[in-house]
Amino acid sequence: MKKVFKAVICIALCAVFAFSLSGCAKVSYVFDGTLKAVSEVKSGEWNKKDKAEDEGDASSDPAVIDELKPGTYGGIEFKTLDDVANYYAEAYKITKAETAEYIDENGKKATFYKFIDEKRIEVNDILVEGSSNAVINKLIPQLLDALYVPTIGGLHPCNAREPENDKDEKGGSLLESRIKGDDLTAANVKDNGDGTITLTMQPKLTEMSRVGMDPQGKMFTTLNDIGAVVDAVDAFSWASGTTEENCKVTYKGGTAVIKIDTKTKKVVEADYTMIAYVDIQHANIAVVHDKSLSATVYYKCHFPCSKEFLEKVNVKPVN
Repeated sequence: MKKVFKAVICIALCAVFAFSLSGCAKVSYVFDGTLKAVSEVKSGEWNKKDKAEDEGDASSDPAVIDELKPGTYGGIEFKTLDDVANYYAEAYKITKAETAEYIDENGKKATFYKFIDEKRIEVNDILVEGSSNAVINKLIPQLLDALYVPTIGGLHPCNAREPENDKDEKGGSLLESRIKGDDLTAANVKDNGDGTITLTMQPKLTEMSRVGMDPQGKMFTTLNDIGAVVDAVDAFSWASGTTEENCKVTYKGGTAVIKIDTKTKKVVEADYTMIAYVDIQHANIAVVHDKSLSATVYYKCHFPCSKEFLEKVNVKPVN
């Protein structure tokens, strides 16, 4: 029975992540469906794992990429992190200004960004009360495939595939990058020798990031107000304290790798890898009471989008 209880809380956590990134309007409906997946968990032992052994200091923000070496790359001079951020912002604006016609999943013609991505979400290191379960870990990818509903979008951060709807929570447009040198822990530039350069940027650690509002949210499409998603699920409550006190998300160590054509100043390839460390305390979920849980979320987005991904999300370009 304990294995089933712990399965409930793990599945619930994955559901919250999926909802936050999908923008699902039917949170309670989909969440209730995840509880049925508990019946698939029939075996497996819970083994203790020392979290402090591999997590380190949650407040530290070490550079995971090389530091900038001032110099000329692809004919462009980069002396400071501001130079990197400004060049990226220029390429971002030019690239995100381009649109194209598509046939959406409802068979209707629509205008979306021309340079679009494909997405995937990974959830690792799931611990309940400091314990991990191999069976649950194997089940997680299947659950995420069923729960997460990805779609195409423009350069990140991006809250909508339609440029006119791509706005932050306050209604501010996301058609221009807000990233500044001060938002970066580190950045570097590489001359590819083919008329392109690659910018690699690591935004600074941020707690409870909001899209467009902070270093992580200016670079990635973060989870926004994950607490609101939790509060929207009737089966989720707290044994003590509030959502703000019990639900913490730390973003750090993620990177954006951006290849830019120096002639057109357009982005030709990009990989955004957001990493979020989630910690929840005193959680009640259905039959589970007063439990702590944690996980690491990887949100990976690659540009340009593949034909296979377009088929998966049932969107077709108008040729």
